[in-house]
Amino acid sequence: MNRLRAGVRGLARQEDGTATIPFIIFLPFFLLLVMSSLEMGTLMLRHVMLERALDMSVRDLRLGNWLNPTHDDFKRVVCNRAGVIPNCMNVLLVELRPVSTETWEPLSAGPICVDRAEPIKPVTTFDTGVGDNMMLIRACAKFDPIFPTSGLGFQLPRDNTGAYALIAATAFVNEPDVGS
Repeated sequence: MNRLRAGVRGLARQEDGTATIPFIIFLPFFLLLVMSSLEMGTLMLRHVMLERALDMSVRDLRLGNWLNPTHDDFKRVVCNRAGVIPNCMNVLLVELRPVSTETWEPLSAGPICVDRAEPIKPVTTFDTGVGDNMMLIRACAKFDPIFPTSGLGFQLPRDNTGAYALIAATAFVNEPDVGS
């Protein structure tokens, strides 16, 4: 029995593996930091590309290079220009409407987004307006977090399907009609 006690005391006095304890303590924090960084990087990349694609598409619309586009045509062009939005045609919804410069009627509470829990897509306004109208365009895309149970993915505001929304908005004024 004395030999066993002496052996246990000898093991307790050894300093081998002392670096393991701080490693085990800090490993979860580093993993959380890495996962949050990946989540934030993906979120920012998608948002920047959505903003860029919307701005480029609106530029074509504003300059009159595009006559009477439909919602699906405009969405297809935005999706082609965005590039990094997975399943873009099914997760993106675009709203285009004139803004009254007389009443400055406030916008709706928020942008209309795709509700992935419903098979029917929500009705959106896609009115290209007439000459000299101030136009507001908003695009909303839904994404699933990469790491939904930890870090930034856990903190993102999500809907009932677990997706978060990225919103891009811009405004422009239609060119005045030449005949008026």
